Amino acid sequence: MDKRLERILPRVQKPARYVGGEYNAVVKDLSQVDTRIAFCFPDTYEIGMSNLGMRILYGVMNEMPGVWCERVFAPWGDMEEEMRAAHMPLFALESGDAITHFDIVAFSVGYEMAFPAILNMLDLAGIPLHSAERTELTPLVIAGGTAMYNAEPIADFIDLVSLGEGEDITVELVELHRQARREGWTKREFLRRAAQLDGIYVPSLYDVSYNPDGTVAAITPLDGAPAVVTKRIVRDMDKSFFPTKTIVPSTEIVQDRVMLELFRGCIRGCRFCQAGYVYRPVRNRSMDLCARYGVESCDDSGYQEMTLSSLSSSDYRQLEGLCDGLLDYCTPRNINLNLPSLRADGFSMSIMEKLQRSRKSSITFAPEAGTQRLRDAINKNVTEEDLLKSCRTVFEGGCNAVKLYFMLGLPTETDEDVLGIADLANKVYLCWRQYAVSRARGIRITVSTSFFVPKPFTPFQWEGQITMEEYQRRVQLLRGAITITMLAARFTE
Repeated sequence: MDKRLERILPRVQKPARYVGGEYNAVVKDLSQVDTRIAFCFPDTYEIGMSNLGMRILYGVMNEMPGVWCERVFAPWGDMEEEMRAAHMPLFALESGDAITHFDIVAFSVGYEMAFPAILNMLDLAGIPLHSAERTELTPLVIAGGTAMYNAEPIADFIDLVSLGEGEDITVELVELHRQARREGWTKREFLRRAAQLDGIYVPSLYDVSYNPDGTVAAITPLDGAPAVVTKRIVRDMDKSFFPTKTIVPSTEIVQDRVMLELFRGCIRGCRFCQAGYVYRPVRNRSMDLCARYGVESCDDSGYQEMTLSSLSSSDYRQLEGLCDGLLDYCTPRNINLNLPSLRADGFSMSIMEKLQRSRKSSITFAPEAGTQRLRDAINKNVTEEDLLKSCRTVFEGGCNAVKLYFMLGLPTETDEDVLGIADLANKVYLCWRQYAVSRARGIRITVSTSFFVPKPFTPFQWEGQITMEEYQRRVQLLRGAITITMLAARFTE
């Protein structure tokens, strides 16, 4: 360990974020490695280690002979301040080496708020920010992830962008970079060759002209770059890599459990949801393979919780059979089986009974909007009747905790729609009073709201976003309505 790091760690929060050495972390003999990849997540350790996509690509790259992929996370503010004061550059967890020693610096970017963190991490590493300033082939700075479907805000800082799912294209790109270094290509030559790979966008190979009002007039490809870049997808989920030997963190993270991916894509088409569009088409992983991966992951990691993860898990056709198989393994071992992303119109007593065979936990539904008019406008094809019917199933099944997720600031939203959230929560409460098996333990209804952000490649991509002040106003309106509703409910008990 770097002596500077030894001095810093006692002075920062959660030092386990920065030391590595976790179970299943990959450490390789440098004499057997010709390509080093710094796999960067522009957020804290707790967030990055909860990202299944990062775990998958970490495994994919480390399975390549001669390639060593190491993890890099954005330091928290206290750690960054200490590192800058000690003139300590950003480093990788597995080796502790500064990422300037790596051949490829790859960012996984899931949301736009991470863009400033990318630049901050490059600056902390001592790597020139602008792509044009990095004239050598290494370090090559690349980025992928759903936020990169609109790469233009950081196009000047990234050498190339990987669009779509990365399991296949990452291997092809790394092999091309190895060839380029063996044969002595210039960076420009490498970027021209890389642009010919499906799913690779090289910003410097496109000339963009603008109209007087600032809108794009024309995009002209240069040096043989394709006019349209097509995203990459994994066509057969049964042949795709899944990390059953995953890293077990040494400190608590957000998703501290086995995450079992059932399928990719979504059949629903909610107008605000970028993932539902960019991950099309729907591709399932077979039930037998899912069950095997779940068992192997728990056996290897020792986790006591497993989440069946997809954009809408209740749309998995073999869900009940998979739950039966996994519960035969989970129940005697006291492993909790969770089903997030449940649709209120796809929930049944059969699923409820299966969930209750493991430890009881809350059930989550996402109506997204408080009125049927707004749910129709966003193409969230869930009715109030669907939600209350599913809640009745939950309460009759013995569960007394329900989480409801909504969005504020959706296009065409009015105060009536905001107040409809409180009204819907009250109806769920009344449903519990009528159908609960036992009311002795009380009811917990959690209402969560998030901020609508228009996303590229969705029907709402050109819609406006409300201001922070307006969002806070709507939050206060909702809080007041919920408070009044709950007081009235207690009064009628």
